[in-house]
Amino acid sequence: MLPVVATAIGALVGAVYLRAVDPNVPGHYPGCPSQTFLGVDCPGCGGMRGTYDLLHGDIAGMLDDNILLIVAIPALLFAFAVWAYRAWTGRRPNLTPAQQAQRSRWMVTALIVVLAFGVVRNLVPYLGSGPG
Repeated sequence: MLPVVATAIGALVGAVYLRAVDPNVPGHYPGCPSQTFLGVDCPGCGGMRGTYDLLHGDIAGMLDDNILLIVAIPALLFAFAVWAYRAWTGRRPNLTPAQQAQRSRWMVTALIVVLAFGVVRNLVPYLGSGPG
C-alpha cells in the first residue's frame, strides 16, 4: 500500500506545483527532448501545458495543447484506482489465457494509437502542441 500512497502524494505535490507555476513561461521546466533536438512533437508534447490548463478549468486550452489528454487523464486515473483497490484489498487478477490475450491486444492497440497520434500531430497543423 505504501507505493500507492507515495504515488498519490507525489502526484498531488506535482499537481499543486504545476497549478502554481505556469509552464507557458520559459525557464521553469525542461523542454521536450524530441521538440528540442528533432523539432517534432512527441505524443506527450503539450501535456504539461494541457494539464496546467485543466487544473485552471480551461478545457479548451487543454484540448488545444494536447487532445490526447481527453483520453489519457481518465485512463491514468482509472488505472491508479484499480491499482489502489488491488493494493487495499490484496486482490490480484487471476486471468485466464484468453483474458491475458485480450489485455495484451488492448495494450498493443493503445500503443499503436499513441504512436499514430505522434505521427499525425506532426502532419496536421492543428494537432501540434503549439508554442513550447
